[in-house]
Amino acid sequence: MKEALYYIVGMVAKLHNLILSLNDSYESSFTDKELHFLVIGALGMAILFVIYPLFKLLSRHHVMVIAWIYVFTLILVITFAIEIGQGITHTGVMDFADIEFGVIGFFFMFLIFSLIRAVYHGILHLIRWCRKK
Repeated sequence: MKEALYYIVGMVAKLHNLILSLNDSYESSFTDKELHFLVIGALGMAILFVIYPLFKLLSRHHVMVIAWIYVFTLILVITFAIEIGQGITHTGVMDFADIEFGVIGFFFMFLIFSLIRAVYHGILHLIRWCRKK
């Protein structure tokens, strides 16, 4: 996973350099803040145009999937923030493995929740089926 993260960071750095070179070659005078405004704004809208139809489709019968995606995203942000905070404040070791273990902990606990939920819904389904007979 560490290699994947480095690969992503490398791709972002290449894209960053490309955007800066385009800014220079077309003699645009966008500042760093203006470029962030434009690029992140456009990226956010592109992601929205992909995610919105997907969530609309999922919302008909799969609200738990939407909730899981949202919580998973928050867990990633929180775990990265904790590790970055530890690195800045020197209150712990900034370690990528901590992020991995935190996310795996969420996966594991969600798996247990899913199993309990499946048993609960299975029992409800069985009760309803028995009442119909």
